Amino acid sequence: MFGWLRNRTRGVIHGEPGTLSAMRTGQIGVVVEVLGGHGVVERLAALGIRPGKKFTKVSSMFLGGPVTVEVDRGHVAIGRRMADKVLVRVVQR
Repeated sequence: MFGWLRNRTRGVIHGEPGTLSAMRTGQIGVVVEVLGGHGVVERLAALGIRPGKKFTKVSSMFLGGPVTVEVDRGHVAIGRRMADKVLVRVVQR
């Protein structure tokens, strides 16, 4: 009945690319690519989220709230839609 919810909460598997919003809390990842237009790429780069950058997912809200990540010893909150445009590779659980 709630198949969409079960599939959404599985997280990103170690070493395989996925989106930032699909990662689980506490996972450490590296940004592979930022999808989207120039404005999205520049906005995320200004927040420290750019390809090759290592970060930790701190928290996310259930059913579509903001996603919080730790980048360069600072916490950054971005919207779920923007987090869906960040492709990441999990390096550690």
